[in-house]
Amino acid sequence: MAKSLILLLAVAFSLLVLSAHAIGEKGQSDRRLSDPEKCRIERLSASRPSRRIQSEGGVTELWDMNENQLQCAGVAVMKNTIQPHSLSLPNYSPSPRLVYIEQGRGLLSILYPGCEESYHSTRGEEQQQTGQSKQDQHQKVHRIVQGQIVAIPAGAAHWCYNDGNEDLVAVSVTDVSNAANQLDPRPRHFYLAGGKPRSEPGMEEFNAENIIRPFDSNLLAAALDVSVDTARKLQKQDERGFIVKAKQEEMSIIRPEEEEEYEERYKGRRDNGLEEAYCNMRINQNIDNAREADVYSRQAGRINSVNMHKLPILSYLGLSAEKVYLYENAIYVPHWSMNSHSIVYVTRGSGRIQVVGSNGNTVLNEEVRRGQIVVVPQYFAVMTKANDNGFEWISFKTSALPMKSPLVGARSALKGMPVQVLANSYQISNREAQDVKYNRERHSYLVPGSAKSSS
Repeated sequence: MAKSLILLLAVAFSLLVLSAHAIGEKGQSDRRLSDPEKCRIERLSASRPSRRIQSEGGVTELWDMNENQLQCAGVAVMKNTIQPHSLSLPNYSPSPRLVYIEQGRGLLSILYPGCEESYHSTRGEEQQQTGQSKQDQHQKVHRIVQGQIVAIPAGAAHWCYNDGNEDLVAVSVTDVSNAANQLDPRPRHFYLAGGKPRSEPGMEEFNAENIIRPFDSNLLAAALDVSVDTARKLQKQDERGFIVKAKQEEMSIIRPEEEEEYEERYKGRRDNGLEEAYCNMRINQNIDNAREADVYSRQAGRINSVNMHKLPILSYLGLSAEKVYLYENAIYVPHWSMNSHSIVYVTRGSGRIQVVGSNGNTVLNEEVRRGQIVVVPQYFAVMTKANDNGFEWISFKTSALPMKSPLVGARSALKGMPVQVLANSYQISNREAQDVKYNRERHSYLVPGSAKSSS
């Protein structure tokens, strides 16, 4: 009887989660369709950051949110470079964010409300006055490394520390049109510390401040049970910016690979499932691993994807990602996305991207290089060809389970049509129709370069 009740409750909970997810997906669709004018795009272009904010311990670069392509996709794009032994200050956003670690390594913690401080430091500092050791407790710390996709839910405060010997470079896409954001669709960042750095000539300031600063100092001191002097220190003006240099001797944080979670605490008590289903959700997934490629061609390259099946937390964010590696002169065949926009950020090499809209006009046909982004709207057809030095990019998708339809190759639109339909549609012979249908039947999405495809 007890087992049946537990099973029934588990099924009910699963249905509740699925229903909430479905409502969230519908809400996201409604929000995205609320202003169709934003996606009446006549011209796309590759772009670079338009704003740069220099902090004490790194640089924040922002793309112009007013660009038509970003307005259409309903996203904001940002690139953070965190210097070694520097800390990106705790903050949260009303919109979910997907991050690609382009370079380096570091530590990241996402602070979920209601979750235990399950990491307990064993390196307590001796208190000289009392002779007692001080033990720190905090929420889970994640190791992040180059090539990983990292998911950050809306409203969850988080911080990041670069404990490596090289810059940590992170490119992120924030879904400001997500149903989780009930404010206006523009990027907002709520910082729990720090403040605006000193403005530089020609550089716009980041619209963010320490949200603790405006509170009444006496009330804040009472809420924290600390002295008013301590409360005022939390509120003081800080011109170091949003990424600050940290004192190495004070950053002896528990590293995931060095210490195990403190599990003895949970023995002998009943869990309500929160710790397993929510607090300990995996937030990162390597998208650069060649062994986990979804599509692989020895002559053309590979495609790696991370969706809600590989990283379940993405089902709550409504986001996913795809990493594409094209060898020299290889082609990513024409295709279109059926349920998402794609925000393409070039990580290496260069290539030509062509995008065609519903009116039959080419909205993009240009060379794109490292550090540039391009937005490919939903249903717009896109084809990509690598240059002689190869071409790699990360594509952020505005769906947790994106679907795309190829025009060429195995399981494609053209291969799925009868020969006679192709012949009559294009006024070609049956032999030509067979060539169109079968010449690439052994390829899926990626085809090697050849003399026929060279520009």
